[in-house]
Amino acid sequence: MIWGIFKRDMCHATRNVIAVIVSMGLVVVPALYAWFNIAASWNPYGNTKALKVAVANNDKGYKSDLIPVRVNVGETIISTLHANDQLDWQFVKSDKAIDGVKSGEYYAAIVIPKGFSADMMTLFSPDIKHAQLKYYLNEKINPIAPHITDQGATTVVNTIDKTFAKTIAQVGLDLASSILHYSQSPQMAEYMRNLNGNLTTMADTLSGASQQVTSYSQLLGSANDIVDSTGKLLASATKAGKQAQNALKQGKSGATSFTSAGANVTSSVNTALDQVSGAFDQVAAKVNKAFDAIGKDSDTAASQLTTLSEQVSSSESLYDTYITSLNHMHESVEQLPDSDSAKQALLEAIDREITLLEAAKGDSQKLAQQLKDASTQVTQDTAAAERSRKEILNRITSAKQSISNVRDDYATNVKPKIDALASTVSTLISQTDSMITQLSGTADDLDDVTGDVGTNVTAIRSTLGAIAKKLDSSAATVKELITKLETGGNAGDGNSDGGDGDNDASSSDSGESDELRALATANASTLSTLISAPVALHRVSVYPIANYGSAMAPFYTILSIWVGAIILCAMLKVTISDREKAHVLGLGDTLPRVAGPSGPGNASRWGLRLDHEYFGRYAIFALLALLQGTLVCLGDMYFLGVQANHALQFLAVGWLAALVFSNIVYTLTVSFGDIGKAVAVVLLVMQVAGSGGTFPIETLPKFFQMLYPFLPFPHAIDAMHAAMAGSYGNEYLLDMVYLALFLIPSLLLGLVLRKPVIRLNNWVSRNLESTKVM
Repeated sequence: MIWGIFKRDMCHATRNVIAVIVSMGLVVVPALYAWFNIAASWNPYGNTKALKVAVANNDKGYKSDLIPVRVNVGETIISTLHANDQLDWQFVKSDKAIDGVKSGEYYAAIVIPKGFSADMMTLFSPDIKHAQLKYYLNEKINPIAPHITDQGATTVVNTIDKTFAKTIAQVGLDLASSILHYSQSPQMAEYMRNLNGNLTTMADTLSGASQQVTSYSQLLGSANDIVDSTGKLLASATKAGKQAQNALKQGKSGATSFTSAGANVTSSVNTALDQVSGAFDQVAAKVNKAFDAIGKDSDTAASQLTTLSEQVSSSESLYDTYITSLNHMHESVEQLPDSDSAKQALLEAIDREITLLEAAKGDSQKLAQQLKDASTQVTQDTAAAERSRKEILNRITSAKQSISNVRDDYATNVKPKIDALASTVSTLISQTDSMITQLSGTADDLDDVTGDVGTNVTAIRSTLGAIAKKLDSSAATVKELITKLETGGNAGDGNSDGGDGDNDASSSDSGESDELRALATANASTLSTLISAPVALHRVSVYPIANYGSAMAPFYTILSIWVGAIILCAMLKVTISDREKAHVLGLGDTLPRVAGPSGPGNASRWGLRLDHEYFGRYAIFALLALLQGTLVCLGDMYFLGVQANHALQFLAVGWLAALVFSNIVYTLTVSFGDIGKAVAVVLLVMQVAGSGGTFPIETLPKFFQMLYPFLPFPHAIDAMHAAMAGSYGNEYLLDMVYLALFLIPSLLLGLVLRKPVIRLNNWVSRNLESTKVM
């Protein structure tokens, strides 16, 4: 049954010229679709010479003492771009370049600013500036052109970097070479000899100056010793003056103490003597009272006398206090100068006063003893008591007279002498102190002068010592320089002493000179190129693709095969008419009426089942799809020259893709009619976006990355890539298996799931046809 349907389809497709032309068109059109796209994108990045990019140079250049050549990086860029044919470089003014980008005349423009070279040379200064190119880009003209011109701008930047590094290295090597050649010339040898002579003279001059400075420092040291001696004499004089002043201060202090002591004693003596004299009057009254009580109350009288005795005895401490005060006054007077004529007279008066006080004290003691004795007698013998009374009263009178004598003698003899002596001593001490103060001030001034002189001389000697050390150090440095110059000259001449054994430093200098000579004699251009680009990128291609067209061929080829399957379903009928079914079954031109309405499966009772109809009509679809896949693959390889390291594998991918895609589209159409065709177009759009044919699948949005494994395009494209460039392990076979697996859901839909929707599809078709439009 399947073969009968296929044989009648082939007869109908070839029965006239129009049918043959249409059949051929169905095979050729998908191939043309693929070939046009592949050929158009064959080498887009190699045909950028027509892209106009403007370049404007406003660089003013740079020149300094550091690099004795004029540097203009802008001019170097222009010269380099003249020899560059990657883009259509247009060398214009900056205004025209910017306006051309805006108008669309140029795809991009590069403007080199005025201070570009100067900014680049700030590399050698503390204030480094980043040199910048101004890059203008018109992004609305074409989506790919900006990326291509960006590559051109990157090329310019890389060229600038390499040119700048090469220029700096070349200048440095040229300078080193010039210096080395000049150092070996006769003029340089003469200069070196003159320089050595001048340096030797300089070293001797520095050494002599150091010795003179040292001698002058020693002379100042001797002068400083004299100044120190003078200072010591002045210090002695100052010390003597200060000692005399201290003695005067002590004398003045003694006079003051003496005057103060005299005043205190005078006041104390007068007050105390008055109190004692009054106390004796009270004692006399109490004695009379006590003796009057004798006979009446002898015990009370005895007790009163005992009390009076104790009171008189306690007054002895007052005499001791007064005597002590006079002794202090005596000591103060002794501190006065011996030359004072009043000193001795005052001392004698004080001694006499102390004697009188001692006598008064004795009378008081005798009075106390008599009162004590009388307290005993009043209880024994009245006559004896009366005698004691008279003796006690006489003793009181005598004691009062002694006190009166002390007070009169002190007022007459002691106090006037104390006042006169104090006045004289104070005047003398004041005059002498003024004179010594003036002397001390003069000595201090002289001491300050000598001290300043000594300090200045010491500072000058310290400075001169430091200068002498600096001069010696400079002389040593000059001598060391002479030695190095002589060593360097010998090393430069290539001479050696042979037997005396140079030190390590000489060997090192010689080695450095040899390295400098070797560097300077090398090719400066080669070395500067190496310095500007020390690392070369060696690109190793894994599974190389010949060109961009070959890289895009799998995508466009697989896409054209799907498009071909859609065209087949659009041009060919997917259902079999009842007339064709009757001819296949040998029933004439029509099926019997018992077959029912026209539709899939209505001839099953005569042996033409639904699967016979499915595969019978699909056979011509499969044949034409295989022809489409074969033509497009052969054209890719032998017409366009697409890379295919494994031609049979490349063809096999085309054949399998043709069968799978045609079956999917055929099944959707035969199951859902025109709606199935629309679904096939939607699947086409989805796979164009998510197949990873142009961009890596990892760069696509998350939705497409999740959809990727469930689409046939990616597996077919990967299999074709493996056939073109080579397969890693079983990569090719796995992709072919994944692609073939899409036949399972397609056949399941066409053979099993199709039955429930046949009536629904027939109802949709009748309603669409009833519109007379669809």
